[in-house]
Amino acid sequence: MGGGTYPQPGEISLAHNGVLFLDELPEFKRTVLEVMRQPMEDRIVTISRAKMTVDFPANFMMVAAMNPCPCGYYNHPDKECTCKPGVVQQYLNRISGPLMDRIDLHVEVIPVAYKDLSTKSSGEPSAVVRERVIRARKIQEERYKDFPNIHANAQMNTQLIQKYCDLDEPCRNILKNAMNRLGLSARAYDRILKVSRTIADLDASENIQSGHLAEAINYRSLDRDNWGS
Repeated sequence: MGGGTYPQPGEISLAHNGVLFLDELPEFKRTVLEVMRQPMEDRIVTISRAKMTVDFPANFMMVAAMNPCPCGYYNHPDKECTCKPGVVQQYLNRISGPLMDRIDLHVEVIPVAYKDLSTKSSGEPSAVVRERVIRARKIQEERYKDFPNIHANAQMNTQLIQKYCDLDEPCRNILKNAMNRLGLSARAYDRILKVSRTIADLDASENIQSGHLAEAINYRSLDRDNWGS
């Protein structure tokens, strides 16, 4: 966060306009993680002292990695988890719900088999992906050209979400079922809509389709019932 007698920027400000990577996320002290919640929302951190108050920029992209449990084998397709009952949930509870709500994408990475590691087949080239991302960013720049300090879907406020994330009836039903089944918060609801809008932009689609919405919901893996149950 930063601080000191004469306030100095911390890691989240040093990562301004860049990436802050947190490895083994649940191993950080919970108090350290909790103070990140407001800067992640406001993109600024305020350090107050008796003689002064200083604002540091904190517009960073947080990327975190973690094991599913202390032993590392929860939900493993081949190996059995050796953690005692309740330990998995206790481990996940080190990351609070409000902090998890602020993370747009939860991606579960399954173990890679040897045959897949040793294959010589290649996937989609990075250059192709890069061009698609550049096109999506240009769409967003044009969309928000009349809104100061807003350049991407992640920065949308409630009014802009209502304007640019309008859903048709099938999409509304999909999102309603997901909200009820996963017990998602209002903040998670907004995050899903923002991610859906970005997926639609990557697909060069003017409107959010059911496939875009379903993919965004699928990125809420840590909200599913089979985690820590």
